[in-house]
Amino acid sequence: MKQDAKTVTMNILNGLSVGIIVALVPGAILNAIVKLLLPSFPQLVVVTYMTTAAMTLLPALSAVCVGMMAKFTPIQTSSLALAAIIGAGNYHLTKTGLTVAGTGDVINLAITLAIGYLVILLLGNALKAYTILLIPSLVLIIAGGAGMLTLGPVSGITKSIGVLVHDITALQPIVMGILMGVIFAVLIVTPISTVGIATAISLSGIGAGSANLGIVGASFALAVYGWKANPLGTSLAHFLGSPKMQMANILSKPKLFLPMAINAGILGGVGAALNIQGTPASAGFGFSGLVGPLAALDAMKAVTVGNILELTLLFFVLPIGLAYISYLLFNKTLRYQMPEDYALHYD
Repeated sequence: MKQDAKTVTMNILNGLSVGIIVALVPGAILNAIVKLLLPSFPQLVVVTYMTTAAMTLLPALSAVCVGMMAKFTPIQTSSLALAAIIGAGNYHLTKTGLTVAGTGDVINLAITLAIGYLVILLLGNALKAYTILLIPSLVLIIAGGAGMLTLGPVSGITKSIGVLVHDITALQPIVMGILMGVIFAVLIVTPISTVGIATAISLSGIGAGSANLGIVGASFALAVYGWKANPLGTSLAHFLGSPKMQMANILSKPKLFLPMAINAGILGGVGAALNIQGTPASAGFGFSGLVGPLAALDAMKAVTVGNILELTLLFFVLPIGLAYISYLLFNKTLRYQMPEDYALHYD
């Protein structure tokens, strides 16, 4: 089994991204809704139990996705999942037994997956009939053990990054809001997972809200920029689904980063000024699944007409308005870009 470094890297990043999204989406969407309904329907508490359990499975789900993308065998994929569970660090041995909490450290999970991936590539089919006996143990001990050794230092770095972002946001919320909006708008149209980054550094509060709004601003802008070149369904998919669908177009013409980044920065700054907040799970989703608006509403601690109108304005009306103004400026006036630059073909 031969794979070049680029293929290995992309399989790990994409598999990790899919695993993160699958594990976190149920909680990101359902928990805010359930919280609103619990006073009237306490039976719905079982939903939060299920979403919490789903979150703890993030390491295993990511490993399975990596294994599928790498076209590993079921034995190899399952072995990688065992190592991932150990390397992520969300399983803890206590005096009362084994406990599990949270998603673990995503960056260390990626390191563990990379080591396990390489072990599997090196061994290949060399073990023949002994594969089922030796692969699970070897991948678990080598990759999982390495993950245990790196967990402490990596977690320390991850937490420091999270604290730094939080502290800077507290000192300069609007400036940091603009920066977060731009950064996450750029990341959303690259192979890098915005959800993975936000989860890895535990991005929360105003920083998470601005990051989410940055993606919202970019997604509506991209939909409007290319609306003459794409069918209605494709245009709507930019914000109902993911603006990542424009990745090939934008990476092939880097100048296209500029218009959407300006929109994202404005929206991120406005969100920070209005104290719009989010969670690590919501920061990288944008408008998709209403994850961002629901997280912001949950942070407001009360469902009022005023709050709903504010969020409607910020997550829907303002992004459309900014996108149209930007379209007039960059498409019509400056001729900086054309709708054809954003054309998507799925023939």
